[in-house]
Amino acid sequence: MRRAVLLPVLAAAWVGVPLLLGHSNYVMSLVDAALVIGGIALAWALLGNLGGMVSFGHSAFVGVGGYVSALVTARAGLPVPAGLLLGGLGAMLAAVVMLPVLRLRGPYFALAILAFAHIFRILATEWSSVTGGAAGIAGIPPLPVVAGIDFGTRTGAYFVILAIVCLFAWVYARVAASHYGLALRAMHDSEDATRVLGVDSTLLKAAMLLLSAFMTGVVGAFNAHYIGFLEPDYAFAGLWVTLPIVAAIFGGYRTVAGPLLGAVVVYLLDQLLFKELLPSGHQLILGALLVAMILFSPSGLLPLLARRRDA
Repeated sequence: MRRAVLLPVLAAAWVGVPLLLGHSNYVMSLVDAALVIGGIALAWALLGNLGGMVSFGHSAFVGVGGYVSALVTARAGLPVPAGLLLGGLGAMLAAVVMLPVLRLRGPYFALAILAFAHIFRILATEWSSVTGGAAGIAGIPPLPVVAGIDFGTRTGAYFVILAIVCLFAWVYARVAASHYGLALRAMHDSEDATRVLGVDSTLLKAAMLLLSAFMTGVVGAFNAHYIGFLEPDYAFAGLWVTLPIVAAIFGGYRTVAGPLLGAVVVYLLDQLLFKELLPSGHQLILGALLVAMILFSPSGLLPLLARRRDA
C-alpha cells in the first residue's frame, strides 16, 4: 500500500517540480540544495538508525568525495559520472581509516569522527600541490549534457540529485528489511547478547559506516560539480553536519523518507520564510522549531503525520 502511494508521489515530484518551479533558477537552486542536504541526512540516519552510531563527522565524507571527484575529472580527464562513483569510493577509503573508532561508543565515537573530519580539512588545506590548498579548485567540470539534456543547469541537476537520493533511499530500505537490518536493530537493545548469538556486530557496524560514507561521498561529489568550485573550509564545513542532523531528527531519522522530508521542509522554510522574517537570526527560529518537534513528537514529522492520518 505504501509503495502504491509513494511511486505516484515520486513521479509527480520528478515531473511536477521542474514544471512549477523551473522558471526560477533561485528556487530550483534551493530545491537542489535541500536534496543535497537530504541525501546526507539519509546517509547519517542510516548510520544512526541501523548502525546505532551518532556521527558528528560526515563533513569528512562530503569533503573527500567532492575533492576526489573534482581532481579525477578536472585533472585526470575522467567523465563526471565516473567522478561521482570514485568520490563515493574515496569517502569509503576515508571511512576505512576511521574503522578503529568503532571500538568507541556514544559521545566518544561521535567526537572521534569529528576529529577525523578536522584532520581531513587540514590535509586538504596543507596539501596544496594536489588540492590547491586554501585557494581551492576552480573550473570543476559541470554535470554533462546527455541526449540534449543539460544536467549542469539548476533544473537538470534536480533530476540527477533526486535520482541519487531515491536510489540511496531504496538501498536503505532494502538493508533495513533484510536479516542484516534485523540483526542491527537487535544490537541496539543489547550488542553483547547479539554477539552471543553469533552476530559479528563489529563487522555489521563497519559495513554501515562504509555504506553511509559512500552515500555521503557521492552526494559531496555531486555538489562539487554542481557549484564548480571547492575549497577546504566549504568542503568540510560544519553545515554538512548540523543541517543534515537537524533534517534527519526533524523528519524522523528512524524512517527512510523522514530525513528527506525533513531536509526539504527545514531548508526551504529556513531560506524562504525564516530568513525573510529574521535575516540576521533566522536559525534561531529553526532551532525553536526543532525543539518543539522533539518535545511534541520525538519520533519526527513523518511519524506524526502517519499518526494523524490513522487517527
